[in-house]
Amino acid sequence: MEADPAALPDDVTVLKAALIAERARADAAQAEAAIARAQQSDAEALIARQKLEIEKLKREIYGPRSERARRLIDQLELELEELEATATEDELQAEREVAKATTVAAFSRKRPARKPFPDDLPRERVIVPGSAACTCCGGARLSKLGEDVTETLEVIPRRWKVIQHVREKFSCRDCETISQAPAPFHVVRRGWAGPNLLAMIAFEKFGQHQPLNRQAERYAREGVVISLSTMADQVGACCAVLEPIFKCLEAHVFAAERLHGDDTTVPVLAKGKTDIARSWVYVRDDRPFAGHAPPAAVFYYSRDRGGAHPQGHLATYAGILQADAFGGYKRLYDPARQPGPITEAACWAHARRKFFILADLALNAKRKAQGKTPVFMSPLALEAVRRIDAVFDVEREINGRLPAERRAVRQEISQPLVIELEAWMRRERAKLSRHDDVAKAIDYMLKRWASFARFLEDGRVCITNNAAERGLRGIALGRRSWLFAGSDRGGQRAAMMYSLIVSAKMNDVDPQAWLADVLRRIADHPASRLHELLPWRWSHDRKALAA
Repeated sequence: MEADPAALPDDVTVLKAALIAERARADAAQAEAAIARAQQSDAEALIARQKLEIEKLKREIYGPRSERARRLIDQLELELEELEATATEDELQAEREVAKATTVAAFSRKRPARKPFPDDLPRERVIVPGSAACTCCGGARLSKLGEDVTETLEVIPRRWKVIQHVREKFSCRDCETISQAPAPFHVVRRGWAGPNLLAMIAFEKFGQHQPLNRQAERYAREGVVISLSTMADQVGACCAVLEPIFKCLEAHVFAAERLHGDDTTVPVLAKGKTDIARSWVYVRDDRPFAGHAPPAAVFYYSRDRGGAHPQGHLATYAGILQADAFGGYKRLYDPARQPGPITEAACWAHARRKFFILADLALNAKRKAQGKTPVFMSPLALEAVRRIDAVFDVEREINGRLPAERRAVRQEISQPLVIELEAWMRRERAKLSRHDDVAKAIDYMLKRWASFARFLEDGRVCITNNAAERGLRGIALGRRSWLFAGSDRGGQRAAMMYSLIVSAKMNDVDPQAWLADVLRRIADHPASRLHELLPWRWSHDRKALAA
């Protein structure tokens, strides 16, 4: 409602007072609006944080409920990152608006309690001297009562240094023989790079998926110019030196009673194009059935997906193989195979995924919200997912128990569920056309039913091949950074380094620290004791030494 100009006073003093009061009200309104925006942003960030915590707790308690669980957590973390930044920005804006007003109380966000900084981090004390005289009366007779410490986390930019190994020469006065200590070991003959630098370059390339050209650019900005060819030379030398460790790791993995196997695509540079090569992984992880052997993984590279590759990788292996229905594995399951047959154990996660795609409620809701036509959602697929999830629920309860305990629970609870699932599938399959997508998903299981039901008789068998898929996750993420392998030899080097890095991570070992120590010690280490340098032994020895 507009004010009547005739009703306004003519006194300048009164008008100034009214203008000041109006500006104060405007400042207060702006401050209150800014506080409201800050509170809203804080509430949205809090909701996102709680959603993320709920999903993480569900995943921890119940395990990955579906193949979408990990993607959902990643999405929630990204959403929380944006909302937290927005909330802090709005909070600072509210502080500026409140400073202009005099009648509006300030707003401060309630942040989650910060965890204390690790005790092993070095502390630097900066003493802020107190006043030499009393701030009240000016007296100089002050007595110290104590001190308050405010800790601030800081980082020191990476520092480069040159280590000079000085080897003194001595000449014998009696026989004129000159003696001198041997030169320090370098991975590359007459090399110049220390083990920590070599480990950093290798781990950045294979563990963090940073190509050497990007590393060289970053080092140049820090004042250290290293040519790309020189860095590549160092990487090749590291791979040659670490090959015996890979052989020890390989022997450990293929000594397992049960293996997980899988493969993924790896683009490789060819003439004027890229070919699609393959990276294979075999994972030993005995923890689901309370095994004491450390987990580990070995990777291999091949130019194609021929069945000869897994047959060559597993030529000396006899045991249980958990994998998908790739036809290249068939010869491995031959009862007359030497040194012995491999027992096939199918992956229920692969089978469930085929039904899940046809019953993805979230995908349909998303398409509907975007104005797109919802895809057909099959009630049969939804029912199959529900029945398979009941089997998964039992597995979460027995994860980490002894094989005999797992088998007993499966015989009592899971077996009736599996029998009923098979009968239901056969009844429904008889009603469907062979071209129906649900029929194809059902056939995938029924044609391999003995392999799917094998977990009921053997407590060592897992019902999924997720351990191998987790091992390949790094390659899937890295493809976005390095785009393709430069050659077949490059793919083979990458496979060996992936084996070392992934195995270190599986044992909660810092891969870069471990590689640096191995490169430092391997020249003088006896070949008969190379197993002592494997990640789990290295970690155990380090902890024992620290204790």
